[in-house]
Amino acid sequence: MTTALYTHPLCLKHEMGEYHPEKPARIHAIQDMLVSSGTVQYLDFREAPEAAVEDIARAHVADMISDARDNIPEEGEYYPLSGTLLNAYSWKAALRSTGAAVAATDAVLKGEIDNAFCLVRPIGHHSTASEAMGFCVFNNVAVAAMRAIKVHGLERVAIVDTDVHHGNGTEAIFAHEPRVMMVSYYQEYLYPFSGNERQRKHMVNVGVPSGTDGTVIRQVVTDKWLPALHEHRPEMIFISAGFDAHKDDPLGGMQLVEDDYAWITRQIMDVANEHAKGRIVSFMEGGYNLEALAASAVAHIRTLAGLERG
Repeated sequence: MTTALYTHPLCLKHEMGEYHPEKPARIHAIQDMLVSSGTVQYLDFREAPEAAVEDIARAHVADMISDARDNIPEEGEYYPLSGTLLNAYSWKAALRSTGAAVAATDAVLKGEIDNAFCLVRPIGHHSTASEAMGFCVFNNVAVAAMRAIKVHGLERVAIVDTDVHHGNGTEAIFAHEPRVMMVSYYQEYLYPFSGNERQRKHMVNVGVPSGTDGTVIRQVVTDKWLPALHEHRPEMIFISAGFDAHKDDPLGGMQLVEDDYAWITRQIMDVANEHAKGRIVSFMEGGYNLEALAASAVAHIRTLAGLERG
C-alpha cells in the first residue's frame, strides 16, 4: 500500500496572529510525531503544487477568489477575508493547499498511489462557495471532490467529516449535488452554530452533545454513516480530518481519543475497499492541542498506510 503525504513550506508561512489557535506549529507537531513514531519511512512525501484558479473556481465564486488574490497585505499586516485573516503568504499557501487537493486526487485516480493525506494550511471545511470563515480560506475537500466529478467524471463520491465543528461550507456547496454524499458528526451548539438543516438523503450529518465519547461516535458511524455510504457506493472517498473532537482539545467538548480516529479511518477504508478500489484522499482540518492533534493525525495516517488495524 502506498500512502502519499502532500505538503509545502508555504503552508507554514500562512498565519493569523501570534496567539491564533490555527497556527503553523500544528504542521510541525504532526511532522515531528511522524518522525518519532517511525512512520516517515513508509510514506511517499510529495510537494503540493499550485492549483490553477480554474480548479478553485469549481467550488468558489469568482469574487471570493479575486478578493483573496487581489488583497495580499504587506509583511506583518493582515487582510480580513470575511471571517479569516490573510497575511502576506496566505494566497500562495492557499494555492498550495488546493493544489494538494488536485494533485492527490489525480494521483489516486491514476493509480500512482493508494491514498493520501494532505498536511496543508489554510484549512477549508467551513468555507462556502462565496465566503471564507472559521479559520478557512478555500474549501480544499470541496475542490478535490469537484475535481473528481467534473474532471474525472466520477458519478458518486463521498466526503467524511470528523471535525468537532459542523462542516457547514462543505454541506452548503454540495447541498444540491447528489453525486456527493457527506457524512459527519459535530458537536451541537458550537461554532458555526449550524447543523443538518438540509434534510437530504445525501447529507448524513449527526449532531451530538458536548461530552460525547468514542463509544457513542462508533455507534453513529455504524448505524448512520456506514449504511448510507454503502447505499451510495462511492467511487472515491475524501476525508475532512478534523481532530478537535479529542478529549484534550481546547475548542471542543467531545471526548474522542486516538484509537477512535484510527477505528473510524479503518471503517472508511473498508467502505473504500468495497466500492472505490481503496481510493481515499484526506485533509487536515481542526485540532488545536498540539500533542493530541499530532497523536490523532499520526494514528489516522498510520491506519491509511496499513500500519495499524484501527
